[in-house]
Parts: sequence; structure tokens; C-alpha cells
Amino acid sequence: MERPQKKQVLLFHCEEAEELARKVAAHSDLIKLQCINWRSFDDGFPNLFIKNAHDIRGQHVAFLASFSSTAVIFEQLSVIYALPMLFAASFTVVLPFFPTGSFERIEEEGDVATAFTLARMLSNTPISRGGPTSLVIYDIHALQERFYFSDTILPLFVTGIPLLKQRLQLLPESDKVVIAFPDDGAWKRFHKLLDDFPVKVLAAHGAAKVSAYVTHGVFPKKSWERFLHKSEESEKAFTHFWITDSCPHTVKAIAEKAPFEVLSLAGSIADALQI
Repeated sequence: MERPQKKQVLLFHCEEAEELARKVAAHSDLIKLQCINWRSFDDGFPNLFIKNAHDIRGQHVAFLASFSSTAVIFEQLSVIYALPMLFAASFTVVLPFFPTGSFERIEEEGDVATAFTLARMLSNTPISRGGPTSLVIYDIHALQERFYFSDTILPLFVTGIPLLKQRLQLLPESDKVVIAFPDDGAWKRFHKLLDDFPVKVLAAHGAAKVSAYVTHGVFPKKSWERFLHKSEESEKAFTHFWITDSCPHTVKAIAEKAPFEVLSLAGSIADALQI
């Protein structure tokens, strides 16, 4: 069966995702970066302009978003709603981190499941000429959140675990690496992706070194600082702490600070834009 021809994609991005967008474009000559003027009126509300809007007609279009705070969600949703209406052949939103994912349930009357709220907002994205919008999200908190989205959007849930697996295989003593999961839910979801490595508990059973991985390095209130290597505590610290670049503010904050190392989603995003 003949493989479908790869498509050229016009990639727009929010301001804080510019570095990641450039890395994504560097992975493929078929991905072309585009520009948006992110301005504000004197009252603080967005004054946005999509450059070369006429060139979007008939093209495959994507937007790289970063909902790092409530302050930026409105302006990015405004662009997300506008782009498919410019007669795009298809439209894809890449939202590496779905920030309200852990607020997906109601435990007592009065709780507000904001994961459902954000899913509804994204589900209102207009349909492009090619059909419903594709929505790419990495390691969402719970897979059942797929059903929070309406039929007008197609959520694609992907994972950063292959990046971790590749990095572990590059370690000098990769044959001695074992994996531990924080809870049973994480084991059920990810252990099959890491079946090349044994699964055991950690320091209590004599682990010589302990490292950590999270896809989304949120670290509120600069909590990443507690993991930094300090000379007097270096033996107790994580040897490596891997995160992805799904949270741009954290990536800037931990740059060149041991034990942190960033595993970029850029290649994975470039591949997802071809689906």
C-alpha cells in the first residue's frame, strides 16, 4: 500500500512557545514557521494580527499553544478560533500540556471539574475545510478525559515516554537501569512502553543512584529549587531529573542547572503534524 504523501504545514505559535516551535521546524523542511503580532490595547485586552492571512487558504495549518496561566488562554483561544476560518485545508492545535487535566472529577457537590471546562472551550474550535480540528496533547492526566471533548474536535493523546527510553539507553550503565513508578495507575499506563527495563523499588532496596522523569515540569512557586544539586547534599539528590519542554517557563528557569536535563518534544511534534 502506497504511503500518503507528506504535507507541508504552516506552523503558528504563541510567544512563549517560540523556541520549541523553531526546534519543531528544524526537524522538517515541510514545516514553515509563521508569525502573529501579539499586541495589547491600552486596557490590556489582546490586539492580535495574523500575518499573511491570505496565504493560509488551502494550506495545512497548525498552532503550538502553551496555556501556562489563565492570563494567556484567552488570547491564544482567539487565534485558535480564527485560524481555521481562514479557509485552511486542515487545522491542528498542539497543546503539549493540558493544565487542568488533574481537575477532572467531582468528589463532592460544588466541585468544578475545570478539565471539562477547558475541553469544552477547545471543542468550540471551528471546523476547517478539511473537517474537525486535531488536538495533540502529551501525557494528559487521565485517558478518560478524551470523552470530555465533543465530536467537533479530534484529540490525539501522545506520550513523552519514548524520549525517556531513548535517553536511558544512552546512559553508560544502561543495562543496570531499573524503573519505579509513583503509583499503580502510572504502572498500568506506562510499563509496557518501558518493558526493556526491570521494574523495582528504589533506595530502600539498595539503589546506587536514583533519577526522575516528568513530562510536564510545572514546579509551582519555584519548587524545582529543592531538587538542585548542592555540594553538601549531593549524595541524596537525584542523579538526573529529566523533563520535556512542554512548560517553556520552567525550561528557561532550570537551564544548565543540575540535575535537570530537557528532553525536547520537537521531533515528536513534527511527526504528529504529519498524522
